Amino acid sequence: MPSEFVPVGVFSGKHVLAELDGIDPHLLDDEQFLRSTLASTLTEAGATVCDVIAHRFEPQGVTVLAMLSESHASVHTYPEIGAVFVDVFTCGDRADPQEAVRLLADALGTRSMNMSTLQRGRLPVNAGK
Repeated sequence: MPSEFVPVGVFSGKHVLAELDGIDPHLLDDEQFLRSTLASTLTEAGATVCDVIAHRFEPQGVTVLAMLSESHASVHTYPEIGAVFVDVFTCGDRADPQEAVRLLADALGTRSMNMSTLQRGRLPVNAGK
């Protein structure tokens, strides 16, 4: 490894994919609410939010992307059916992407949640100790 590259973390993370359903369609079409809610739930779950961008579609729907120090998060809404796709990937172990999704689901008043988690990268050498 060249000397100018210094290890700053582990090449390991958790990627959470979720579908949330039974949500008030007005919330899923409110860009400002979604931006602030995604940022606050990520922060509460231990992530460091660097930036949040959003795009509102016509006639409805919003996509919100959050760039994190730990990686990224996104929401893609479908107000017409009261549903949203959520994707949260965090490297390391400081932030809890599962907690971020649970907090977001609570903030949206979700009636149904399907969540799966993938371990990505390489487990740290000391992971079993």
